Amino acid sequence: MKLFHILSILISLSAVFSFINYRVLKLPTAIGLMLIAMLASMALLLLGPYSLGLKGEVAALLASVDFDETLLHGMLSLLLFAGALHVNLEDLARQRWVITILATAGVLSATFMIGYMAYWVFALFGFEVPLIYCLLFGALISPTDPVAVLGILKQAGAAKTLETKITGESLFNDGVAVVVFLVLLRVAAGEGDVTVLSIAGLFAREVVGGVIFGLGIGGLAYWMLKQVEDYTVEVLITLALTMGGYALAEWLHISAPIAIVVAGLLIGNHGRSFAMSDKTRLHLDNFWLLVDEVLNAVLFVLIGMEVLVLSYLQAYLWAGLLMIPLILLARLVAVWVPVSIMRRYREFSPLAVSIMTWGGLRGGISVALALSLAPGEVRNVLLTVTYIVVAFSIIVQGLTIGPLVKFASKKN
Repeated sequence: MKLFHILSILISLSAVFSFINYRVLKLPTAIGLMLIAMLASMALLLLGPYSLGLKGEVAALLASVDFDETLLHGMLSLLLFAGALHVNLEDLARQRWVITILATAGVLSATFMIGYMAYWVFALFGFEVPLIYCLLFGALISPTDPVAVLGILKQAGAAKTLETKITGESLFNDGVAVVVFLVLLRVAAGEGDVTVLSIAGLFAREVVGGVIFGLGIGGLAYWMLKQVEDYTVEVLITLALTMGGYALAEWLHISAPIAIVVAGLLIGNHGRSFAMSDKTRLHLDNFWLLVDEVLNAVLFVLIGMEVLVLSYLQAYLWAGLLMIPLILLARLVAVWVPVSIMRRYREFSPLAVSIMTWGGLRGGISVALALSLAPGEVRNVLLTVTYIVVAFSIIVQGLTIGPLVKFASKKN
């Protein structure tokens, strides 16, 4: 199927589902789109041979879309830059220790807690999943996705400090989790001389290299923005920074997500303040808001449609359902421990641990990383369990985080 036809179908479906959600369901956009796409896909599964060939056509469409390639090496750069562009650097700096610890130690601790619990759960159901692949599952399910929850937090009146913590953590833990996943994948593949020192060196190169590279390309784009007074050129510069910078970072084997987040923060703060006119800021904000909304609509429609490619063995489904509370437990521990330590030195919002635990939604990154694994029985198990966790996270947690935030604000 040609790329233009694929994009046409996905955009058209996103538009139709958005209309249905706006007129009928009235749910937060990301949640509504994913739910409608899931229900439509389930209907095709149930209809089977009576779907008038639609099931086969949709399956062919999904086969044409390399989900992990599309997200991890395409959409992610644009989504991360759009997210980082409107984060206040001063607010982020005030929460730097919380965000840093949650995006590093939090991701690593959750990876190993979830990995070992998954090893136990998979063994309970008779799945022969090696421990290293259970740890890979821990790495891919650890990053949180801010897309579906941030709008809800704002509508519910969440404290600004809490919103900054969740946003900052989500922006950076995507990059850290991808690095952890790639390191563990290298171990699983037995590539080269894998030692603690080599793993630490690889991790440091990816993360530190990503930060330095992000500052470099962000600084170059900032200098270019200061030299022009034409919003079309300036928007194009930010687009080139995002796409070209991401591709170059991947070629250099450093963390492209972290590089783009750092560059986005630089342009979104210093660039917006000192290198742009009011007219340019308005057009830049509108452009990236539109890019963010359109890509997220397509992304959540794709996530919902992935129902058609899952393995529906009963044991897979039960394993996925059992992993939901265990993953929430790991998230709780990963948040509660550092917050409890830091409470001695700073204040946290009421029920901050509960909100950060329940509001730590999983999203497209997790599904994309699961799909990137080599085909086989292990991949089938991990993909199905990942999807169940992501679906629960976005639909159930996403729809109930608002009332939890409102309850917490009343206790303040």
